[in-house]
Amino acid sequence: MSLPVEITLLGVGSSGGTPALGCTCATCTSTNPKNKRTRASAVFRAGGQTFLIDTGADLRQQSMRENLLHVDAVLYTHPHADHLHGIDDLRAFCWLQKAALPVFGNTLMVEHISSRFSYTLLSPNNFWDKPVLTLNEIGDAPFEFGGVTITPIPVLHGKWPIHGYRIGNAAYITDVSEIPEASFERLHGLDVLFLDCLRENPHPTHFGVEQALTAAKRIGAKRTVLIHMTHELSHEALSARMPAGIEVGYDGLRVEI
Repeated sequence: MSLPVEITLLGVGSSGGTPALGCTCATCTSTNPKNKRTRASAVFRAGGQTFLIDTGADLRQQSMRENLLHVDAVLYTHPHADHLHGIDDLRAFCWLQKAALPVFGNTLMVEHISSRFSYTLLSPNNFWDKPVLTLNEIGDAPFEFGGVTITPIPVLHGKWPIHGYRIGNAAYITDVSEIPEASFERLHGLDVLFLDCLRENPHPTHFGVEQALTAAKRIGAKRTVLIHMTHELSHEALSARMPAGIEVGYDGLRVEI
């Protein structure tokens, strides 16, 4: 029996979010709430643990919307602003929990947090008015936290080596331009896959629609949910084109396996 996992998509937008500032395209002016996208992030709950994937600029807004009041650990994919710059909002969880918060990421991630957000690595004071984080560098090998096995999925984001993550039979892969052969082996038997799909056309550092569909077909998850989309992609229009088993994600989507 696989580990039960509950996933909430906090945001499925790209770095600019949707609506895009100043844009009057059909997606940006749509009244469909599924076209309102905050920056990409997700929560995985498994084995009594709550894992936050990335801390985008909309983390406070997302946490309020989803009543997210507790986080046990943060799993970082890569250090671009739309996935990291909400790091200061982790102070709310440290204050609520009166404890330091473990964060995990590869060498690139650790270097960026250490150099750009070094104040988050200081000892706590009596006010808990800053994030208090414990930084954990990971490689490609699976590791455990709170009795839950977390499997990093090495992928490329342009030239950057970054990580997706698998917990149980659910995997989350954002900001990917190439999945190495060895990483496909870590994606067998998935119940659900959350997969980068930036825009209609290919991008140097992201999957476009056709690349995402090709990867999804090869991975063969029972259910694939597309994430990290720009305003070029309308939820309604893209959904109408999707084959069976592939759907367009939206902020607040919950999945249980």
